[in-house]
Amino acid sequence: MILVTGASGFVGGHVVHALRAAGKDVRALVRDRRKAGRLEVWGATLAEGDVTDPISLRRAVAGCETVVHLVAIRQGREEQFRRVMVDGTRDLLTAAGEACVRRFVHMSALGTSDSTKDLVPYYRAKWDTEHLVRGSGLTFVIFRPSFIFGRDGGILPTFVKLARLTPVTPIIGSGRQRIQPIWVEDVAEYFTRAVDLETATGGLFEIGGPDAVSWNEFWEHLKRVRRIRRPSVHVPLGLMRLNALVTERLPGDIPLTNDLLTMLEHGDNVVTDSSAVDTFGIPLVPLDEQLRKAA
Repeated sequence: MILVTGASGFVGGHVVHALRAAGKDVRALVRDRRKAGRLEVWGATLAEGDVTDPISLRRAVAGCETVVHLVAIRQGREEQFRRVMVDGTRDLLTAAGEACVRRFVHMSALGTSDSTKDLVPYYRAKWDTEHLVRGSGLTFVIFRPSFIFGRDGGILPTFVKLARLTPVTPIIGSGRQRIQPIWVEDVAEYFTRAVDLETATGGLFEIGGPDAVSWNEFWEHLKRVRRIRRPSVHVPLGLMRLNALVTERLPGDIPLTNDLLTMLEHGDNVVTDSSAVDTFGIPLVPLDEQLRKAA
């Protein structure tokens, strides 16, 4: 049995689907059973709970051999990052150790490093959780994905709407920073294979798609593939920060925050080695195909 945390989220749903397609028994940790109907349709069993509730974690992990840990937040106060991501991961690792879990597969984020850990609370939480996993005594695999694209979640649908509906396409700053988007189903395949692949044991893998492009190039690809004829305009970072001061105070999951702008300003978000491709051998969806799939 494999416990998947964050199972009802964007990436989590795809991971559960891929694991079930591979014939794996899956238990999905969800906060609200009423919002997890598709997971049951796919044959997953549900465990109601939350990473901030250690008792529910112990119930959820009982009898599991593997944990796939996907829970994270992208905005909030620093104490929220610590409570949900750091303390939640610590409590989950403790519960997993008590349950004799044999393998822990953890999702971190590309860009997490010693040099970025103090940049924003998100990177600090990812850095701390990586160290918790490494020091847990459990057999582990850690992934650091780049921007995850998909038709049903993540940031790509917002980009498509911007390109289609706005008179001009806003590009933050110079647009020269490089990204390496990866298709969500490829991410799910990485996690699925990591459950059993012994050569991945103890590995920390950066994962991105086959194409690394600048933001300027990304928007050119998007508009060409989607047959959109609208000009682009470079918006100064300072102006975007003023906008973010307003948008990040709105309810819901806001795509533009000052922390995100800080991460974008810091530099490229690309894979620095080929170990994931070499180890897993997954054929990755090219960027243009990702953009076509996001109908």
